[in-house]
Amino acid sequence: MTFAPVEEQLAIIRRGVEKIVPEEELAARLQKSRETGVPLRVKYGIDPTGIDVHLGHTVPLRKLRQFQELGHQAVIIIGNYTALVGDPSGRDHARSKKLTADEVEANARDYLTQVGKVVDMSKAEVHRNGDWFGKMSFADVIQLCGKVTVAQMLTRDDFAKRHAAGTPIFMHECLYPIMQAWDSVVIKSDIELGGTEQLYSFMLARDLQRDQSLSQQIGVMSPILVGLDGERRMGKSLGNYIGIAETPYDMMKKFMQVPDGVMKMYFELLTSISMEEIDKIMAGHPKEAKIRLARVVISGYHSEQAADEAADRWQREVGGGELPADIPTVTLSLAALKTQLPQCEADLSQNKLAANQLLKAMGLSPSTSEASRLIAQGGVSVYRDGQPVPVADAKSVLLLEDNMLVKAGKKKIARLSLQS
Repeated sequence: MTFAPVEEQLAIIRRGVEKIVPEEELAARLQKSRETGVPLRVKYGIDPTGIDVHLGHTVPLRKLRQFQELGHQAVIIIGNYTALVGDPSGRDHARSKKLTADEVEANARDYLTQVGKVVDMSKAEVHRNGDWFGKMSFADVIQLCGKVTVAQMLTRDDFAKRHAAGTPIFMHECLYPIMQAWDSVVIKSDIELGGTEQLYSFMLARDLQRDQSLSQQIGVMSPILVGLDGERRMGKSLGNYIGIAETPYDMMKKFMQVPDGVMKMYFELLTSISMEEIDKIMAGHPKEAKIRLARVVISGYHSEQAADEAADRWQREVGGGELPADIPTVTLSLAALKTQLPQCEADLSQNKLAANQLLKAMGLSPSTSEASRLIAQGGVSVYRDGQPVPVADAKSVLLLEDNMLVKAGKKKIARLSLQS
């Protein structure tokens, strides 16, 4: 097989990479591959602890696809046994929820479907690490653990912090990095992809490979993609993520929430646009830059047409002020409101309610005081005959009508379903 010149490969590999360890070995390994025509084996491991692949996951997956396009062999490890342990990387406590084998396998199947949106699965090797760990005897586990010292384990940043703080470190957690490293031995990886928090496991794999007289892998580590809050790593548990299986419009709405300060990171890690072009885009208006970013990314997981339609819809509904097509309905019971708001019973008997009370009851404002402030700023309207009618006073008594629309601010709108 013919490979591109080493410098060309390195330019692609280094983009969006925070650390290569040891970097001096990478060029030599690529050169040997070019001379022999033998592709490098590039490993990426996934623990199927959930089913939603988000853009944070795609950072190393995109790097894996780049290696594929350079002619190298992608090797995906489905950690059906490591998932039963739980990855302690970056955690200050033990993972509380333990998954069953059936849950892990169901998640794995869905993961692979989503990963196929990034990686060419027809050319990738897929292994479940239960295929080898499931066959180990207890004596085999003891022998494997005998290759790692407690002192080595405590060099892990997360374990060191927990040890210093007196936070428990359970023995099964100590198995995780050993298992991850042994995966590299079994599949004979040349390169392993992941985040910077995986450094210890990557280096442990090198030690175990050397012990088995194998070539030692090189760790290629990507930075952690921050989420929509612009601060913490993207994650479903934090609610700051964009899932690749979400609808194009839902992805579009989330992209438009990305803070300006992390836009360049998103462009670099999630697209193939040149850095020179990214600088030009970033020099323009932030909103237009976000629309461009969203179109490029969404088209990769759906289609260009879907991305264009999502962007056009966002411009109409949010950017242009038109009403959205998917307005949520809020059901209010007049009888329940009379119980909750006895001071308003006289008005409610006539299907009327003060505007600030209505906004709170419909969940469009967290409190009547906040609703009053929004009304005073001219940010509240009700729709009559399809036309917005501004609410001028917080204590204005509004006639409640079934299917009436109430809009609070630029983005919150709901349809009232009225029950007696």
